[in-house]
Amino acid sequence: MTTKELSRPVAAETADSFDLPWVRSQFPSLSQSVNGHPAVFFDGPGGTQVSQRVIDAISAYLRGSNANTDGAFATSQRTDAVIAGGRSAMADFLGCDPQEVVFGANMTSLTFAISRSIGRELNPGDEIVVTRLDHSANFSPWVALEERGVTIRIAEIHDQDCTLDMDDLAGKITNRTKLVAVGYASNAVGTINNVREVVRLAHQAGAMAYIDAVHYAPHGPIDVRALDCDFLACSSYKFFGPHMGVLYAKREHLTRLQPYKVAANTHAVPFNWESGTLNHECIAGITACVDYLADLGRRIDPSLSGRRAALLGAWKAIQKHERILIERLIAGLLQIPGLTFYGISDPKRFDDRCPTVAVRIAGHPPLELATELGQRGFFTWDGNYYALNLSEHLGVEKDGGFLRIGLAHYNTAEEVDRLLAALREICGIGKIFR
Repeated sequence: MTTKELSRPVAAETADSFDLPWVRSQFPSLSQSVNGHPAVFFDGPGGTQVSQRVIDAISAYLRGSNANTDGAFATSQRTDAVIAGGRSAMADFLGCDPQEVVFGANMTSLTFAISRSIGRELNPGDEIVVTRLDHSANFSPWVALEERGVTIRIAEIHDQDCTLDMDDLAGKITNRTKLVAVGYASNAVGTINNVREVVRLAHQAGAMAYIDAVHYAPHGPIDVRALDCDFLACSSYKFFGPHMGVLYAKREHLTRLQPYKVAANTHAVPFNWESGTLNHECIAGITACVDYLADLGRRIDPSLSGRRAALLGAWKAIQKHERILIERLIAGLLQIPGLTFYGISDPKRFDDRCPTVAVRIAGHPPLELATELGQRGFFTWDGNYYALNLSEHLGVEKDGGFLRIGLAHYNTAEEVDRLLAALREICGIGKIFR
């Protein structure tokens, strides 16, 4: 994208039929300001904002349904219905059966629960493949099984564009491999992995496949049946919902594997995988966030029938809108002198990335940039974002990691332009927009 293209009116920079004003009106937090500047939420990779209906659903549950489960009275029965509704919503979101949905505190705790249970079946010399690109939540729970004699193999990346080295991964999978753990998308640099091929390679070797979809979930559709993955975990606070984790697992695995649980808990799937009392109000919020996305799809195409179809319609429009934003952002970043860009920067390959970027600017540590931007109302992240293996591998951990800018579907082209102008001002570089 040229400087001339970057100067196009921002009003034109949104996908056809994507009602951005309506989208933004659904999120009350977007109206905040900092030091007189409008707040710009480019912090989505660490957690997105929630719509008003999510806030209302949580409040409504606490006001009229707050109880524990399986009781013979009204509020308990309403709580049972809230949980069943949340499972149904996430089944539509993921493309699975409601009884294959497990709720938990977060993706990390759910992954540790599964790794411990799988570990019961493993023997010394068995192998697990993880990747250099992953968040620690899909790395550490598997590495912890080394204490049982399990061998951990790490698939490497192509340093020049921070993409997974699929040849190396294929070579690390052997007849001793019992599980392959991979991220759907990198939370640090935005790379979307070819998870369908990873699943195929794992199954070809007789291994299971565990997918961390936390970072991908707010940016595109998930179809666990099409992927044929054995497990897929995500966190609803990354896709416009409350702070909870959600796990999909094939029913055969939920039935065969033995969870660590209290004796009084049921043996029935999936409830036996949910330790203690769940966060019922947040499950109500999960249903609301999924319904928000479905309503977005119906606004774009009123003919869509069923929640799953409406969700797919929403993702199609979201991806188109985010593609416009990421092209504009990366084109502007690459014009900043002294900037090092980590990840895919070729627009022809943007189908293989999310709208999340990681950069460094010479002479300006990431914390300095994030602080200066924050004072101007731009919310960005500095550090390693728990992608510690990647930051250490790329040699930036000792110097503060990266500056991460993460776009979501409620962001605008005008916000992107103002961020680019702010970065140039912080770095003492002249403006390019006229």
